[in-house]
Amino acid sequence: MATRQKSARTQTTKQNGSAIQPAKGKLGVMIPGMGAVATTFVAGVEAIRKGIAKPIGSLTQMGTVRLGKRTDARSPKIKEFVPLAALDDLVFTGWDIFPEDMHAAATEAGVLDRDLLDQVKPLLSSIKPRKAVFDHNYVKLIDGPNVKKGKNKMDLAEQVRADIRDFRKTSGAARLITIWCGSTESYIEPTAAHQSLKSFEKALTQNDENIAPSMIYAYASLMESVPFANGAPNLTVDLPVMHELSRKNEAPICGKDFKTGQTLIKTILAPGFKARMIGLNGWFSTNILGNRDGEVLEDPGSFKTKEESKLSVLEHILQPELYPELYGNFTHKVRINYYPPRGDNKEGWDNIDIFGWLGYPMQIKVDFLCRDSILAAPIVLDLVLFMDLAQRSAELRGLGIQEWLSFYFKSPMTAPGLYPEHDLFIQLMKLKNTLRHLRGEELITHLGLEYYD
Repeated sequence: MATRQKSARTQTTKQNGSAIQPAKGKLGVMIPGMGAVATTFVAGVEAIRKGIAKPIGSLTQMGTVRLGKRTDARSPKIKEFVPLAALDDLVFTGWDIFPEDMHAAATEAGVLDRDLLDQVKPLLSSIKPRKAVFDHNYVKLIDGPNVKKGKNKMDLAEQVRADIRDFRKTSGAARLITIWCGSTESYIEPTAAHQSLKSFEKALTQNDENIAPSMIYAYASLMESVPFANGAPNLTVDLPVMHELSRKNEAPICGKDFKTGQTLIKTILAPGFKARMIGLNGWFSTNILGNRDGEVLEDPGSFKTKEESKLSVLEHILQPELYPELYGNFTHKVRINYYPPRGDNKEGWDNIDIFGWLGYPMQIKVDFLCRDSILAAPIVLDLVLFMDLAQRSAELRGLGIQEWLSFYFKSPMTAPGLYPEHDLFIQLMKLKNTLRHLRGEELITHLGLEYYD
């Protein structure tokens, strides 16, 4: 670690901006869970590198950031404004309980058509999953043979650390990122084992049942000073021990649960209702999907983890404690149903009972026929590039939680005791203002009075 830091001393900075190390060399992306989301992400990156597709949905690749006044006409692309890793520099590995290579896994997932997969087959076929850390108590409805064996959970963590060091060496990567794209684990709450590094490591050696596989990957990554992003609603890095490790080893963390289909719609519509002071009586949401995620969520324990993540969104956006007459007594229900014929093409139905002027009722019906992995893949790309930027930033890398990346999550992590910001538009402002701040640019408040002086 010390050698790696010394070799990256060259820094670029703008006047009054934050020192950011340049994105030199390869960036290694390590993915626990090489299923539909992961294969769609890797196949998409390769298709974009080959010029046969566009990075639709990726803020880092297509988004812009306004600088200065509206009259200045300065809106560079984000990837030109901050020093992000280039797509050509990304290299990949991962872990999965199934041994098939990424091309076979992508074919099985059925997200991308065969013609596109054939064009990126050489890369996908070359990426074979490493043996995974797996505990059937945490994901009850799937099983696979490609699993690590060890005398205890500490032994398994050391095996993952060895995998990380091996990938760093064999890939020639200058920097690494771990991003969890695995299944939703059964619901648990923090215990004494999760409170400090000392208690966590003791629990690892004692095979404590409260240490889930995702936590083992997180521990191994952070011990190797590798940033970790959590794409599922599992606790994983949302624990005191991981906050401690992240700060100590300057390895940023963020999570949790990629904001893709139905929850994305909620974080777009609910801020609009609150902005116009439109009341809410009830919001009923149901989903049908047939991929591995849907199969896993048939288990009540895994569903509860997902449900907690989905249910928290409206309460935080609408702030019923501030607006009791509008949002103090609404009903919020979420259902997820496994329906194999639908595959990865999830359908989300929402029935929204609202009320307006003088209390008169109205309804909104939403039927979102979305593609879960198509919505998730650009999130994975953006998080990989932004987390790498955070670790190269003198100001961000020691913070631990990267709250400015809340934009991408259903249940954003925050400092202990701080409520999360769920409003998609506030989250986007937070993200872009963080980028402006890093480069020494004036933050945008949208006040606009200066145009009328």
